[in-house]
Amino acid sequence: MTSPYDPLPAVPEFVVTSADVTDGAPLAPAQFAAMSGAAGAEDRSPQLSWTGFPAATRSFVVTMYDPDAPTPSGFWHWAVADIAADVTSLDAGAGTPDSGGLPVGAFHVSNDVRATAYVGAAPPPGTGRHRYYIAVTALDVPSVTALGVTPESTPAALGFLTLQHTLARALLVPWAGE
Repeated sequence: MTSPYDPLPAVPEFVVTSADVTDGAPLAPAQFAAMSGAAGAEDRSPQLSWTGFPAATRSFVVTMYDPDAPTPSGFWHWAVADIAADVTSLDAGAGTPDSGGLPVGAFHVSNDVRATAYVGAAPPPGTGRHRYYIAVTALDVPSVTALGVTPESTPAALGFLTLQHTLARALLVPWAGE
């Protein structure tokens, strides 16, 4: 299967790492949705750190997307916007609303269950292996609000409105399911 980022204009890559998630490996139970019934499921967003992004970066966006969800549009689990350019990590659990885990000025964009929070993996039985694209996107604008993005926006709108402002992208792609 191809990456959902393949059809987009090519941009330079930088590096994202995590203490909780490994590229190409299964997601840990803590990153599963509590509603999934999985043992240890916590809806806890993973710790992320990034380096090597362009010097012209003015802000970051972090998203988590499942292109293998059994819908024509996939499933957006998480979207955070307006992460300042001098912030190079998010702590585990930053996706929990009102936890104080997001950096000053950053905000959640509604995910596909219309929550402004991280919602973990919950691949339905019988739908195979799901890939979870965790992307950190470097932007040339200090705030996406100037582009019309609000907490009520969708992650798809966030991606569309920031496409022309993307300088570089870093990806981690863990998986879950059969």
